[in-house]
Amino acid sequence: MNTPKQQIYPLLSSINSPADLRKLSIDLLPQLCDELRNDIIDELARNPGHFASSLGAIELTVALHYVFDTPYDRIVWDVGHQAYAHKILTGRRDRFCTNRKLGGLKPFPSPEESEYDTFACGHASNSISAALGMSAAALELGETHRHVVAVIGDGAMSGGLAFEGINNASDTPNNLLIILNDNNMSISAPVGGMNQYLHHIHTSSFYNRCRNKLARRLERWGLLNTGRKKGLIRLGNALKSAITAQQNIFEGMNIRYFGPSDGHDVKELVHTLQRIKDMTGPRILHLHTVKGKGYEPAEAEPTDWHAPGRFNKDTGERGTETSEEKPPKFQDVFGTTLVELAEQNPKIMGVTPAMLTGCSMHILQEVFPERTFDVGIAEGHAVTFSAGMAKEGLLPFCNIYSSFAQRAYDNIIHDTALLRLPVVICLDRAGLVGEDGPTHHGAFDIPALRAIPNITLCSPYDECELRRMMFTAQEPDRGTFVIRYPRGAGRCTDWHCPLEPIEVGRGRCLKPGRGTAILSFGPIGNVAADAIAETEGEHPRLQIAHYDLRFAKPIDEALIVSIAQQFERIITLEDGAKTGGIGSAVVETIIDHAAEITAGGKTLPRIVRMGLPDAFITHGSVAELYHLCHIDKEAIKTEILRTV
Repeated sequence: MNTPKQQIYPLLSSINSPADLRKLSIDLLPQLCDELRNDIIDELARNPGHFASSLGAIELTVALHYVFDTPYDRIVWDVGHQAYAHKILTGRRDRFCTNRKLGGLKPFPSPEESEYDTFACGHASNSISAALGMSAAALELGETHRHVVAVIGDGAMSGGLAFEGINNASDTPNNLLIILNDNNMSISAPVGGMNQYLHHIHTSSFYNRCRNKLARRLERWGLLNTGRKKGLIRLGNALKSAITAQQNIFEGMNIRYFGPSDGHDVKELVHTLQRIKDMTGPRILHLHTVKGKGYEPAEAEPTDWHAPGRFNKDTGERGTETSEEKPPKFQDVFGTTLVELAEQNPKIMGVTPAMLTGCSMHILQEVFPERTFDVGIAEGHAVTFSAGMAKEGLLPFCNIYSSFAQRAYDNIIHDTALLRLPVVICLDRAGLVGEDGPTHHGAFDIPALRAIPNITLCSPYDECELRRMMFTAQEPDRGTFVIRYPRGAGRCTDWHCPLEPIEVGRGRCLKPGRGTAILSFGPIGNVAADAIAETEGEHPRLQIAHYDLRFAKPIDEALIVSIAQQFERIITLEDGAKTGGIGSAVVETIIDHAAEITAGGKTLPRIVRMGLPDAFITHGSVAELYHLCHIDKEAIKTEILRTV
């Protein structure tokens, strides 16, 4: 018999909003944190999600909602991986079991879901800029009592936008509080008693009352203008740095710095936040936390436990192993193939923005550590860094998740394509990715990249094609070469084919037919093959042709013209935005060659484009989302039979 949650989590069960949290005695907060941590562990063991980051931010989350009057006060989370405790405390505990499921809670905080979610936070490094805008707006609108807090993780601080935000905050009227949740990529190392002594002085109400009184008096005497005030802040940070023998990136900026402090001492966090929350001007609170805090396997291997899938909470055992041979993930085929190519070609380098394990480039790192570069959460830099190496004669393979590559669009145009530099850009997680939702779907790379000169854009039908495309990309004089492939596994178990080139810009016929032809792009072609097989099995008189286009740029115009001359109906299929995608490219090609196609009295074929609609696609399993977007097997069968 299951024990009621009210007995297991007595404090947590009494909280339906942060207002309930603020009624608790501060002495009860450690118990609440324990209950929150255990509740998250219990839930994520059954319903997978982002695990280690959320465990590391529990005390911080409790302290923030305890001290600040949310939702009137604004808390702007950076990456939403750390925000599960925030969701639970803000009225969503009863629905947390639906997190990341179709129709359930969104995978990351979203203003569309809750008034406590102040901004979108699926991609890293945007919290400081957004929060600074909110703080400036509060001053402009006369909301002088509204507090704005940006919570940014250490990895996100490597993103250029974070530094742009900090730079602007140092010279823009605001009362922004930035909390740096640092879980071991430290800006400065923790020190001993002197650091704690200075921390308490800088955050004490007595110190700050005296400091503010002196500042106001100097202003009345005309001795403290804006420039001198900024200088005093810089001087204060410099003195603290000199005394503690530590330096941090905020020295010399007009931002008050506090810390580093223990991010898991919830009572001390509350006292600190209470002392600094009403200070004016920008300030930074630096916290040290442990990713995976409170769950030993996650603390020991935080990378593996970032999103571990289902696990046994008592033993830490993850997933289930079977002896059945399964197809590999596309990312693992990429990683293994990259090592093979690097062994043959000494110019090959590996570059990734903080996705070393996620894209399986760690396989290259194990063999060639000196030729592998993880540049942090900095997609634009990853591309331009790769371009710099390419300019000097090297051949970088730059692997970025498709949705994150959106932030490197200018770098792809200006720094690689413009000079036709030999950079191989591998877009992992292209197409619908599933439970991570609209911020992570790789929906827009085909339309975005099709318009850029000097680029080759292709997508493999299966794992063997991925290997061939990678081999082709590293041949001389290929220029900027983009390969997109999806998250997860394909279908080939016998995938370790010989490495050989394919002709750039040439599609292929997978199956001949008559009447109707399906032109697919990438691994979704396998779904089309299933639909064709089932349809022909149910309707033996039908013979549906199937072509794998392979390349979106340059597209195989000769093949498309030939198909348009032979068939009355064409269906295009892609796992990407239909607007401007591969279907649009086929239509454009047919229109451009209309005279040639109709020369013998043939009419232009009817064309149906199947792809992602002009909308941001929600979260759910890939199969559920394929069905929702009408690109699954049943939708393809329906389209085939529509005019039969």
